[in-house]
Amino acid sequence: MINEQKKSGFVTLIGRPNVGKSTLMNQLIGQKIAITSNKPQTTRNRIQTVYTSDKGQIVFLDTPGIHRAKNKLGEYMVNVAERTLREVDVVLWLVEPSTFIGAGERHIAEQLARVRTPVLLVINKIDTVKKEEVLSFIDAYRKILDFAEIVPVSALKGTNKETLIDLIFRYLPYGHMFYDEDTVTDQPMRQIAAELIREKALKLLDEEIPHGIAVSIDIMKQRSWGSIWDIEATIVCERDSHKGIIIGKGGAMLKKIGSAARYEIEKQLEAKVNLRLWVKVKKDWRDSDFLIKNFGYDKKEV
Repeated sequence: MINEQKKSGFVTLIGRPNVGKSTLMNQLIGQKIAITSNKPQTTRNRIQTVYTSDKGQIVFLDTPGIHRAKNKLGEYMVNVAERTLREVDVVLWLVEPSTFIGAGERHIAEQLARVRTPVLLVINKIDTVKKEEVLSFIDAYRKILDFAEIVPVSALKGTNKETLIDLIFRYLPYGHMFYDEDTVTDQPMRQIAAELIREKALKLLDEEIPHGIAVSIDIMKQRSWGSIWDIEATIVCERDSHKGIIIGKGGAMLKKIGSAARYEIEKQLEAKVNLRLWVKVKKDWRDSDFLIKNFGYDKKEV
């Protein structure tokens, strides 16, 4: 009996910042890999995760949101997102449930019109609108681009998750799997830990500060006599005034960030974590090629 051939390929999630790309990818994979927050520009790197089933394998690339760049970090993020469109088998374009198609969406549609890759439009957050409104959103978007499929979903609730996965497989080529079936991400644990610390800072700090922070892991090692990890990390900010806010009165805010991050890192490592955080000021690091690379962003893509 001949083995049934399986499908395998690369899929990118694109969309404006804060549309729910990371939440959807975590939902499709079934566990948390990409950090989420209600602030834009949460994802800065191209995060690769893997979904494997009896049909085959989908390698997801969660890219930074496509937006108008204001500094070198912004340019890097946009370059990563736009270049990915040409490197994958399927594009998932996430949008908000609305009949209004703004300049940001039209800019993305222009980018997509230049590629031959099949584009699946994913209308996210349908749990926030009435069911009868969804058809009008589909109709509005259908007029601006020729989509392979249009799928309404709720990344938060998992609505239409299986339908979306089935449709992705429909457009993937037949071929060997790229990863073994136990692989969920290609991200090193140091990077996941740094991102989890940044996520907690994003959620707990004031609006104007998070854009100006990065996290570097200085030490990450497991103790030889037990399942305890020692992690030392530095939160880098751009201003002295920000440093004071991140530390908080009597160190209260830094303690809060550390406690929340430690809980998430322990879940990932399935072990106890001793986490120590420091705060340093590096002015204008987002406009420095050297510092961008130093905080884990690939210089070739800056």
